[in-house]
Amino acid sequence: MKALQKLTTSLLLGILLAAPLAGFAADDKKPDKKAKPYPLKTCVVSDEAFGGDMGEPHVFIQDGQEVKLCCKSCLKDFKKETAKYMKKIADGPKKKS
Repeated sequence: MKALQKLTTSLLLGILLAAPLAGFAADDKKPDKKAKPYPLKTCVVSDEAFGGDMGEPHVFIQDGQEVKLCCKSCLKDFKKETAKYMKKIADGPKKKS
């Protein structure tokens, strides 16, 4: 009887400890295929190229639009002035005359 109680307690404890990890796995989803592709070749916030010292870009979806930032640090600035940066993305890359 005690063995069964220990087994049940261990299983419940394991489930309770593992449950929060499921949320982290859900955060690593790839961008939605229905979202509009990101039109710029640089970070919309810092105008820096992707890759290099900053590593892989931070990619997420905002209002159906894929957004790429050079790093997670730019996310704070993006959130402060979302409308400004979304307009910059919507306007697309500047054409050279």
